[in-house]
Amino acid sequence: MQQIVECVPNFSEGRRPEVYGAIADVIRSVPGAYVLDVSADVDHNRCVITFAGSPAAVEEAAYKAIAEAAKHISLDNHEGEHPRIGATDVCPIIPVQNVSIDECIELAHRLGKRVGTELGIAVYFYGSAAKRPERVKLSAIRRGQFERWREEVETDPARKPDYGPAESKTWGATIIGVRPFLIAYNIYLNTDDVSLASKIAKTVRFSSGGLKYVQAMGFMVEGQAQVSMNLTDFTKTPIHLVQEMVRREASRYGLTITHSELIGLTPQKALFEASKYYLQADEMQEEQVLENRITKELEGDFTPSAILEKISEGAPTPGGGSAAALAGALGAALVEMVSQLTIGRKKYQQFQEEAEQLLVEAKELRSELTLGIAADADAFDQLMAAWRAKDLSPQEKEALIEAATIQAGEVPLNAARLSKQVVVVALKIVESGNINAITDATAGGLLARTAVQIAALNVKINAKDLKDQKLARGWLAELEQIDSEVSSISNQIIQLTEERGGI
Repeated sequence: MQQIVECVPNFSEGRRPEVYGAIADVIRSVPGAYVLDVSADVDHNRCVITFAGSPAAVEEAAYKAIAEAAKHISLDNHEGEHPRIGATDVCPIIPVQNVSIDECIELAHRLGKRVGTELGIAVYFYGSAAKRPERVKLSAIRRGQFERWREEVETDPARKPDYGPAESKTWGATIIGVRPFLIAYNIYLNTDDVSLASKIAKTVRFSSGGLKYVQAMGFMVEGQAQVSMNLTDFTKTPIHLVQEMVRREASRYGLTITHSELIGLTPQKALFEASKYYLQADEMQEEQVLENRITKELEGDFTPSAILEKISEGAPTPGGGSAAALAGALGAALVEMVSQLTIGRKKYQQFQEEAEQLLVEAKELRSELTLGIAADADAFDQLMAAWRAKDLSPQEKEALIEAATIQAGEVPLNAARLSKQVVVVALKIVESGNINAITDATAGGLLARTAVQIAALNVKINAKDLKDQKLARGWLAELEQIDSEVSSISNQIIQLTEERGGI
């Protein structure tokens, strides 16, 4: 099953669409990262972008988004209702599918280290990723907001970042963390008295003795009082319970709820439970929802329809280069499978540590090769765009085409390099892995060998068009070496499979 991680960074900009639009675009530019929602609020002067994808894609997209935000957002000039400490104020990582909390913590720490060292942005970790117990709560790090942080960061040891310089910068600090799914939920009241919204928020939030897993504050939004809330565990404190408590408290002051809003995305289960409550349909089952039933029926469909349909459409992309990356990723997935069928088996106890390491390596290779599927198509599209470019001088166009050609050659060359590594790990698992799955590991190695051969075709065709023939000769020499090594290792894989009785 594919690994999926969600990321919901909050940026301190909700009034300039060109800024938060640019941030969303750099996220979209990362193959395998998918922007699901962009939600901006003028009064809060804040934008929340929800995106998801493989762990590697999400990590790269988050890094690029934080870098882009730092270019355009200055906290020296920022005003808004919502508390904030940085241009990218908070960047939570949420496990969605086939990913553990520990894996997300590792991702968050890698991302934070890179942001701190490469971008020079002060980074703090919160939630499950916190490195210090006093920083588990987001509010503890954000106390006093940017203005107080700016005064204290260079002199107060308690403000020292986990990564990055302890220096006041216009982009402030970024707080990166790992948490379960959070629902951002706002309720509007029929009053412009924000003090009443604040009183209701105080009663509702857990820190003041209210509902567990609820954070709440009162704000003024477009002339209307708002109770703004984060529900940190909707399975324990559901939306409808929060709604009814706010309604009850509002009635104490002679107020009513005019409407509510969800910020970003919300799990279907949360809405289903609210429907059951308000419809008084206690016996209703999730299987009675049409879309749920269809999804359940499709779970047994192993056809990779999306990529196959895309390749078959007749457009130039995705083409052979993407197919090479796909073949390499399939090979890595088979190595993962055999590694997992080896781990925990008494018969292979002496091989446990190596099998665990091979599983990690194969998983990383699969993730990188999966990114290469879209990257190859994107590289070709950029090359075609360079050829079609207008309003450029001949020299500018030639330089643009050369740069695009280099990219179009480097992407499949990288797929060949990665696929060679898949062949290497396939050999290792064939040598000592579960004999009952040895042919699956062999198949993984042969798929990766094919990936190398296909990728080489794409490298060679771009090498022909390069002006920089020294670079082109370097590509071809490397390909020759990769092909020689892969051919030799593949033969060893087949021989070992025969010797171990696999075929």
